[in-house]
Amino acid sequence: MSFLKAEWRKLAIANYEVDPSVLKKHIPFGTELDFWNSKCYVSMVGFMFVNTKLLGVKIPYHISFEEVNLRFYVKRKVGDQWRRGVVFIKEIVPKPAITFIANTIYKERYQTLPMRHYWKKEKNSIIIEYHWRLSSGWQFLKVTAKNNPVEIEENSEAEFITEHYWGYARVTKDKTNEYEVTHPRWVQYPVTSYRSHIDFKANYGNDFEFLNSVKPTSVILAEGSPITVEKKKTYKT
Repeated sequence: MSFLKAEWRKLAIANYEVDPSVLKKHIPFGTELDFWNSKCYVSMVGFMFVNTKLLGVKIPYHISFEEVNLRFYVKRKVGDQWRRGVVFIKEIVPKPAITFIANTIYKERYQTLPMRHYWKKEKNSIIIEYHWRLSSGWQFLKVTAKNNPVEIEENSEAEFITEHYWGYARVTKDKTNEYEVTHPRWVQYPVTSYRSHIDFKANYGNDFEFLNSVKPTSVILAEGSPITVEKKKTYKT
């Protein structure tokens, strides 16, 4: 049985090209950075969890909720195959129980904050917003796109960003948690504009303060799909 089943919907993804040295201390043991066309990315992602089940059970008041995270991309060689995955700098949700479970079992870096979202569909456009509140005030990211989903092209940047099917979490310098995430290939909405108010230092620390003055290299709005998160495995030296 999968550890978690849900739907991830309306994923607003702002991608930033960064110097790989920024991520060096965050790379879990046994993995290495994954590049697209020699470029290293971090992504700011906002989306909705919908129809969430933990070990097959819907937990009251924890079925649908927002998440915003900052992540980067790694790979791990197992046998003669590469497992391409993501590492989260931090994941923000509005539900303390989710934070407790993820931090305790998976050794992720969740934080609980007040959150809200706005979805608006018009004839020719779709507007998606995710908001979360720090002590200094509300943060947000907002994407406007054409309301006609299209396939994600093979070998594209969007494919690289959306087609990572493993999660990795650094437990210690020589121990890592690994878990598989399954979902079908996604479609995307052609993005027409993007706005945000994100204090990267306040959210993610000094290492990422430089993103306050950097514009995203690209922005994606993916429809998402049903997903599963499988039970974790731990490997070490």
